[in-house]
Amino acid sequence: MTALLRGEGLQRTFSVKAGPFRPHQLLHAVNGVDIAVERGSVLGIVGESGCGKSTLARMLLGLTPPTAGSIFLEGQDVAAMDRKALARRIQPVFQDPYSSLNPRRTIGAIVAFPLEVHGIGTRAQRRAQALEMLERVGLPGRYADLTPGQLSGGQRQRVAIARALVMKPEIVVCDEPTSALDVSVQAQILNLLLDLRDEFRLTYVVISHNLAVVEHIATQVAVMYLGRVVEFADTRTLFAKPQHPYTQALLSSVLTPDPSLGLPDTGLGLAFPDPLHPPAGCAFHPRCPRRHAACEHELPALVETGTAQVACNLVSPLQRTP
Repeated sequence: MTALLRGEGLQRTFSVKAGPFRPHQLLHAVNGVDIAVERGSVLGIVGESGCGKSTLARMLLGLTPPTAGSIFLEGQDVAAMDRKALARRIQPVFQDPYSSLNPRRTIGAIVAFPLEVHGIGTRAQRRAQALEMLERVGLPGRYADLTPGQLSGGQRQRVAIARALVMKPEIVVCDEPTSALDVSVQAQILNLLLDLRDEFRLTYVVISHNLAVVEHIATQVAVMYLGRVVEFADTRTLFAKPQHPYTQALLSSVLTPDPSLGLPDTGLGLAFPDPLHPPAGCAFHPRCPRRHAACEHELPALVETGTAQVACNLVSPLQRTP
């Protein structure tokens, strides 16, 4: 099956100022990522802050061009596509509903704005479509004449979702769509996204550091560490039997409701890795409890293990019969 959205050899580097009188340094935010998103699936991308997942999301949206590699939408190179044509097919839902909506415009105007940019319909037709989409996300028509400042965080995120869907895109990229919301509202937004996926036959890419969110909504999961994908599997397999030591550590970090168990010990230490100075070999080896000598100088490739794709020198690849 041909992937609806596919990235090959994606890299993105940034020039970072190291300090006064010091030369700029290169930050490899995304470093050699291959990724495929099947039509109708929900791909969750997880990892610690600074692993490159949001940069990858912006690349998939066409907002940040890759330094190297290519992105294909149904076999067509995104770099050769018209920006408006791409926006019709891929839309974002950003992390912070408080800053992603124009505070000076009404809710109806915000949702109708993509239609206005693309010259779709008359002003009355655009407003009618905006009102219909607001109803679909659970906001009655009376909200159309309010401004974002009169809405709660959950209501604002519903507006952001309505704005993304009013163009009837095929793919929606959600970058931490619930992290700025109260826990009680998070489940409402996730369930809304799942309902809309079935109604509009959408494909999602969901970026999150919250493993509970990803387990709830995703059909497949890619785990990133320092700009690379270290494990890729379907959601049930990954949460039941993670193979990469980093994935195992992430899953062991989830808090439990039992206060007698205390805080979980992931074994990762308190210090985050430095993306400006990544270690040689496997980038995870300084924090890995199972590392061996080869990990210090051999960069593991992402290999098929039968149930997942894993980049780890400790994991044996699937032996295929010629």
